[in-house]
Amino acid sequence: MTIKILQTKSGVTKFQVLIEIAAHQPNVRQKEIADKIGITPQAVSEYIKELVADGLIITEGRVRYRITKEGVEWVLENAGELKRYACFVMEDIISHVSTWTAISREDLKEGQQVYLKMEKGLLYVSSKDKTGASGILISDVLEGDDVGVTDLKGLIDLETSSITVCKVPRIERGGSNNVDLERLKMLAASKPYIAAIGVEALIALRKINVNPNVMFGTNESVIEAAYHGLSSLVISVDEQVSPLLSRLENENIEYELVDLTLS
Repeated sequence: MTIKILQTKSGVTKFQVLIEIAAHQPNVRQKEIADKIGITPQAVSEYIKELVADGLIITEGRVRYRITKEGVEWVLENAGELKRYACFVMEDIISHVSTWTAISREDLKEGQQVYLKMEKGLLYVSSKDKTGASGILISDVLEGDDVGVTDLKGLIDLETSSITVCKVPRIERGGSNNVDLERLKMLAASKPYIAAIGVEALIALRKINVNPNVMFGTNESVIEAAYHGLSSLVISVDEQVSPLLSRLENENIEYELVDLTLS
């Protein structure tokens, strides 16, 4: 498999420089590019000269550059090649050397082909329920036990996950006594994974007889759950909502924000 920009290290660096120029055009600071991709400003200058000569960028004066139509096409072409290469690595290399841990739905034998399915954040295998992902067992296993699966083929389908973030007031603004408990109860019934941030959030949940699955390290926990197809309800004291939303946005995870404050 031939990857054009991966044929040489300089090809990869040239691609990186062009991406940085496109992201920050027209004012291009060569030192910032150099610091970001780990080369010298002099090297960045040389790559820029090459990009201009190749017609991939144009200069509009000192430290002012713009990517050309040809440059955009070159980026798209090579980005596509990189994506295909990544798929090649994931499907044809990593799948053969990685061992995944799953829970067996039945008694199975070593070397048997099984199908994989993610349910409520946990990976299960079965020889009967066909899915889009399959693998080979590395040992005998009894129903309900953990087992290793290798030689993975296809993609594991994930359930569509959603995150609902509920804001509750700090104690100075009433705490759990100023929370719409009826609405909270309805929301809690719709999500399998519930997290709390702050004592006010914990007590509000306890008032509807719900214990959170997690209270510490909540941000990372709900993100990891989302990656496993598990939907979450996060009850958070209002001052901690913004950091959580920023984290979700950085991970490109969609969310819904609900204010449970009564008044």
